[in-house]
Formats: sequence, C-alpha cells, structure tokens
Amino acid sequence: MDPRRFWRIAALLLLCGDLHAEEGIRLLVQNSPLAGFRYHAAAALWGELRVGDRLELEREPGNPHDPNAVAVRWRGRKLGYVPRQENAALAWGLDRGTPLRARISALAEHPNPARRVRFEVYVE
Repeated sequence: MDPRRFWRIAALLLLCGDLHAEEGIRLLVQNSPLAGFRYHAAAALWGELRVGDRLELEREPGNPHDPNAVAVRWRGRKLGYVPRQENAALAWGLDRGTPLRARISALAEHPNPARRVRFEVYVE
C-alpha cells in the first residue's frame, strides 16, 4: 500500500477516534517481528523484556543499508529494526511527525531469532 494512502486513512480514523479520546482508542498500524535480534542488544536483554513493554521508534535516514530504516529501542538500548519490507509507511509517518507508539506484543523462545520478538506499532 502507498504510504500516503495509508496515512490518509489513519488520519481519518484518528479524527473519528478524537471524538472518543477519553476511551483511550488506539489505531494499530502494524504488528511485526523484530529484525536484527542477534546483532543488537535484544539477545543480551532477553531475560528483562516483557510483553507490553513500551518501545521507542527512531528513524535512521542516513542508514547506509536502508534509507527507510527505523530502529526499535527499549529503555534506550537498540534491540533491532522494523523489517525492511515493512518500514516504508512507518518511516514516512515518523518523518512527518506522526506520534507513533510501540510495545512488545509477543516473546517466544524460538530457534530462529527473527521469531523471538514481535512488536506492535499504533497511534493513540
């Protein structure tokens, strides 16, 4: 989906959500696996991570491997990245100041590191 179309739809839904802001409405943007688990701090912090923990999303527009790179951080430590095939809309939104939030949605002991951490991104 074209990122601009996605964000236009999200903006319309948010406007409707503002009418009910006291209910704490969240618009789920995506649910993704964490990329780069074994190359960053996620492996070292594995025992401390909990489902529901808040994550920070940080744009890395100068990243030499991916101009749409979005790092995923937990308490200031880089856990990994939003997967390359799923980061264009998030990068577009972050670059425009969209208040995106993220949290750990699932943790699983799995032999494949790419399947150990899932996170969801939403707009409140």
